[in-house]
Amino acid sequence: MNKPSSVSADNASSKVTRKVSVAIIGAGTAGQNAFRQASKMFDDVVIINEGFWTTTCIAVGCMPSKLLIAAADRAHDANHSTEFGIHTTTQIDGKQVMQRVRDERSHFASYIKKQVDSWPDDKKIAGHAHINEQGLIEVNDELIEASQIIVATGSSPFIPEGWADKLGDTLLTSNTVFELADLPKSLAVIGAGSIGLELAQAFKRLGVDVTLFNREKRVAGLKDDDINNKAIDCLSGQLTMHLGSKINEVGHKATEHKETAAFIDYEDSAGESQQWQGEYVLVATGRRNNIKQLGTEHLGVELDDKNRPKDLSKKTGQIGDLNVYIVGDANAHIPLLHVASDEGYSAGSMVCKNNEDAYIRPPAIPFSIVFCSPQIVNIGKSLPEIQQDPDLEYVVGSVSFDNQGRSRVMGVNCGLLHIYGCKKTDRVLGASMVGPDAEYIGHILATAITNDLSVKDLLNTPFYHPTILEGLRTALQDVQHKMEIPYQFHDTQENNF
Repeated sequence: MNKPSSVSADNASSKVTRKVSVAIIGAGTAGQNAFRQASKMFDDVVIINEGFWTTTCIAVGCMPSKLLIAAADRAHDANHSTEFGIHTTTQIDGKQVMQRVRDERSHFASYIKKQVDSWPDDKKIAGHAHINEQGLIEVNDELIEASQIIVATGSSPFIPEGWADKLGDTLLTSNTVFELADLPKSLAVIGAGSIGLELAQAFKRLGVDVTLFNREKRVAGLKDDDINNKAIDCLSGQLTMHLGSKINEVGHKATEHKETAAFIDYEDSAGESQQWQGEYVLVATGRRNNIKQLGTEHLGVELDDKNRPKDLSKKTGQIGDLNVYIVGDANAHIPLLHVASDEGYSAGSMVCKNNEDAYIRPPAIPFSIVFCSPQIVNIGKSLPEIQQDPDLEYVVGSVSFDNQGRSRVMGVNCGLLHIYGCKKTDRVLGASMVGPDAEYIGHILATAITNDLSVKDLLNTPFYHPTILEGLRTALQDVQHKMEIPYQFHDTQENNF
């Protein structure tokens, strides 16, 4: 294997301040896992990090967004219980809502801080790392030569060119929105992916006037048209959404009351020119990996036109036969925490060759959850992927949650589940769903695919009555029926209220 650092000049070699077996750049989820694993084998490991020594999930991602959603769900339930005969009015304290988000975030971060504080000081470097032309890591006043390098520099919100200047202080991203001292009066959210959809609905439920924009007539990146249409149907009653809109200009201006207001000039889906005006614009147009300015090209790493590393092993994060590993959000493969965790663990293990602690985790099957209400999940192969494979004979098992027993009892009866079954193997290929308890149904199907369980195996497990999970059984039985599998078609169990 080629080593990442090769000092060709004597004067460059003489400037090296430290030589290590492994250098990890970035201390998020992937970097921390890699550091722990590599430290089992080597004493001379160093981890370099710029900014906070915690994870994206805790600081600006999964946890603060779920804290906001938790408050939003409480408010929504309190304000929408008249069908149960419960009449009440609520008062939302925006400052307290946002303060709890930050307080609980700090609580979660304290566990990471305690762990990082336990690491030896000589193995931690706070600073900006850059890889020079000799493949050496420049950070602060140090020049480090590493036999193996693990890059785990994470990602940052993508902001279209010029928007930061045009929007000024009215611009928010997922990195800054949780620093608001109070709930805004009005908010535009640009982007209906997982981040935009979750935050738009949460702020709406907390009393903010929210408008959601998206270039495509899709939400949450759904690729199954029926599931996408159902998701839009379920969400449109709660959210003002301009799907299929084209944004021509953004900016901010002074109002007649000498306040600053943001504005968006756009064409709606019918091609009509419109303008939105409000307090803030939350740009949720995706995230981009933090790798372009790092200097990885000096290690022999090639990037594509979207700054994704070429020749990437999706199993270990290794780049070709180089002693270079790019893991987590930095490789832009699947930017999810559980994937980053596994990749960091595997990369840290790869450098521990012949060590009993080394274990390479197999790549997890694709699995994503959007924590809006109703929830959206995708598991395994998508419908377009299946349709593009000429060798696959498949069926689509379906169930609507609009009249599913427990869902109707709970007043959450809006949803649709599609399960894609393989006729040749009697296995689940993938699934897509919008509906109640989707996160749990998704985990069951992910377990089934991971462990190669058949449709028969799944139907042999008990489904307690009455539960929302009975909808999963209905969809599985539909798969079974369409496959013409000659066993256990229990139609007598359907709608057994």
